[in-house]
Amino acid sequence: MDVAAMARCVGRCYVSPAFGESESHRLSERRFLKLSSSTNSDPAGSKSLKLRGKIHRRMSYFRPIMAKDESISSRSGETKQINGKQKNIVWHDCPVTKSDRQELIKQKGCVIWITGLSGSGKSSLACALSRALHNRGKLSYILDGDNVRHGLNSDLSFEADDRAENIRRVGEVAKLFADSGIICIASLISPYRIERAACRALLPQGDFIEVFMDVPLHVCEARDPKGLYKRARAGKIKGNFAFSLHLFST
Repeated sequence: MDVAAMARCVGRCYVSPAFGESESHRLSERRFLKLSSSTNSDPAGSKSLKLRGKIHRRMSYFRPIMAKDESISSRSGETKQINGKQKNIVWHDCPVTKSDRQELIKQKGCVIWITGLSGSGKSSLACALSRALHNRGKLSYILDGDNVRHGLNSDLSFEADDRAENIRRVGEVAKLFADSGIICIASLISPYRIERAACRALLPQGDFIEVFMDVPLHVCEARDPKGLYKRARAGKIKGNFAFSLHLFST
């Protein structure tokens, strides 16, 4: 069964032509679109366009309400505490569990957290480890501290609060990877034990493996692959730059 057919079996959903279906096939899904037979005479679809506009207007109506109103009641009526804010949300369980996913790909999901000074070789080790796992038929993914700042964490600075939020977000994403059965390799400076411990606490015991790159400062500074130490010494880097081992609580 192809993806489009599977989606229609599960429920009434919009299946994009990107899944390999033609526009005319999509328009023929009367159960979902509920268009009259006259639509066949207009495949470009004035009615289809009207329907899309209607859906768009409805979605536009709901989005701002959801964004502003946090008092919408949940099915269970429970109020959860998240980051100090009360929100009425409930966790939606899926019958496909972590064990099911691990059984499917024949491996155990976990997080390997590599921490250390800039220039200590975290990213190099992460890539080498990922290659070694790949060669053994194991699925892994790297969450590199710099890479995630290009997208997911592009809104964060290098001040203390934003650094902590950067690590928190990576920890949450790493948890999702591990839950999917993937071996997630996180590579971040992450100098503070309390922040790493918070990430560790997200996973079951034994699923978080911490690796500290115990490389002396003078070696890291001599390497300086990104030129960060040179710029920091010259006072050209704003915010906090961890270039002292005493910052690390291992």
